[in-house]
Amino acid sequence: MAERIAVEAGLDNIKEHLSRHGYEVVGFEDGLHDAEAVVISGGDRDFLGFTEPHTGAPVITARGRSPEDILHDIRQRL
Repeated sequence: MAERIAVEAGLDNIKEHLSRHGYEVVGFEDGLHDAEAVVISGGDRDFLGFTEPHTGAPVITARGRSPEDILHDIRQRL
């Protein structure tokens, strides 16, 4: 089964890149709490009302980073 990654709306290039590399990509409304990693656009890491220890999943900020950078982070953290 593919690892599930929740990606914030608007990060379509990252969603497509992760999907091409075998990850199950979901939006926040479709399974944020079941995700093994969370990708956000940037800004406040606590904008969802929680941080990494609460979800148990690493939160990765996409601001200023390429889809390949995000993929590299996910592979290292999972």
